[in-house]
Amino acid sequence: MDYIHRMLEKFLEEDVETRPSVYLNGMRQCGKSTLARNISVNREMNYITFDNPASLFFAKNDPAGFIQQLPQDKLNIIDEVQLAPELFRYFKMAIDEKRLSSRDRSLYLLTGSANIFALPKLADALVGRMSTLTLYPFSISEIKGTGKNFVERLFNADLQPGKYSEANIVDIISDATFPEIAIDKKKNRHLWFNDYITTILQRDVRTLADIKNPDNIYQLLVSLSLRAGGLLNNTNVMKETGLDTKTYEKYKALCSSAFIIFELPAWSKPNKLNKRFIKQKKLFFTDTNLLCHVMQRDMKEMYKNDKATFGHLFENFVATEIMKAAKSLGSLDVSHFNPVQNQGKEVDFVIERPNGDAIGIEVKLDGTIDARDWANMSVLQETMGKRFKLGIIIYTGTDLMQVGQTIWAMPVNFLWENRR
Repeated sequence: MDYIHRMLEKFLEEDVETRPSVYLNGMRQCGKSTLARNISVNREMNYITFDNPASLFFAKNDPAGFIQQLPQDKLNIIDEVQLAPELFRYFKMAIDEKRLSSRDRSLYLLTGSANIFALPKLADALVGRMSTLTLYPFSISEIKGTGKNFVERLFNADLQPGKYSEANIVDIISDATFPEIAIDKKKNRHLWFNDYITTILQRDVRTLADIKNPDNIYQLLVSLSLRAGGLLNNTNVMKETGLDTKTYEKYKALCSSAFIIFELPAWSKPNKLNKRFIKQKKLFFTDTNLLCHVMQRDMKEMYKNDKATFGHLFENFVATEIMKAAKSLGSLDVSHFNPVQNQGKEVDFVIERPNGDAIGIEVKLDGTIDARDWANMSVLQETMGKRFKLGIIIYTGTDLMQVGQTIWAMPVNFLWENRR
């Protein structure tokens, strides 16, 4: 199959040409290596992967020699760099030498399946010398080949009333996943996810920390899967899993560092109404299909017989689509809105630009909406004032329509589709 372009592609190409080095991280098997090898740059590439035992042995046992033999006139793509932390200080020396010669474009494009902030040696060595980008599994617009970034369209006010196709929400969520199983639909997903989780627990987690019993992390994931799309009560999870505070925080941090889960903070900025906000974060799984596997639930069965649980699944899917789109645009903040004084008036997502412009997004698993569905947006708008630019209710209907001066009902198909 032909190469599938990613939303992050342009941003990555710009960083490679303007920053001393770039670290592209993200979940294992989300397409980092493929993306790195398919960007457009005005020079040749030299690709090395530390999945190759010989290359890894060389890097770990003679890091200075490994760095010295890399070509200076090429973009050196080094895959799974977290496996050789011995290299990090030599990267620093080489980057500093290159910067003194006033050549800003990257000599190294590093990729890894671990969050850089979970690797202090790498973060400390390359602080100020490296741009960090995060790649997610396929977005629905990427796998469908439309190239739409719906968050960018929203900030550009690219909204016109119109009709969209009827959503097959189960198929949509199933398609927005890891490249290997998104492209090859004949693969047995149950077996693929079993192997994936085994690799994460037996290899990646052990790279990040010395864990004697990785099965306990899987049990934590099972417990967290039941809370996806909701406020995370850490105390309840600890009681359910039997983990003490220190172990729980360590294991949860490892799950985040391996990009299995992510948490969104509560919006809590100064505001003219002096509102206070809850402190709890909302929990999501980075891939909704992986979430279903950990839950040991069939997506079609849930959609048919358990709409309440599927509603959380749908919100998880929208959360991942927001993150995929937002991360490809640079410095956007994503949070959730939940004021203490207005219980029950929460808004699922708030997306903010560095200049303060904000969009609120509510998610509803239904083909129709009414005034109750956008009532919470008025509280968000009142709180944020002029910073509030747009309120969106994502639903499974077919009509893109304006329901207020700054509020729109948006079919989920807007995430990738042009109107009919």
